[in-house]
Amino acid sequence: MTDYPALSPLKTGMACKCPRCGEGALYQGFLTLRQQCPACALDYSKADSGDGPAVFMIFIVGFLSVVAAMILQLVLHVPIWMVLGLSVGLAIVLIAIMIRPLKAIMVAQQYAEQAAEGHLDRGEDG
Repeated sequence: MTDYPALSPLKTGMACKCPRCGEGALYQGFLTLRQQCPACALDYSKADSGDGPAVFMIFIVGFLSVVAAMILQLVLHVPIWMVLGLSVGLAIVLIAIMIRPLKAIMVAQQYAEQAAEGHLDRGEDG
């Protein structure tokens, strides 16, 4: 068993690399996780980011798109059709750029914190 140094979930996530060794690619497609790391054979089957990246994207990109639309409309007095096109275009570009690293950061954070599926401990009463 090889000892791996503790790696930053932020650094490995931004690079979309394995959270254990920092070498192997995390994805086999655009958002599809590999079965395991090609470098250290870490099993990714338990990694599940769920809806977390999408929720963060809604908050981050939604805020930035609304601020951009307000600036374009209220400060620069751009026509509304152009405001709509630019703010939607900005949202699409930001989502395409940010979704992979955000998902990878969440997977790396799960690995760093040794996250597991939750279970209720009913104790002796039930």
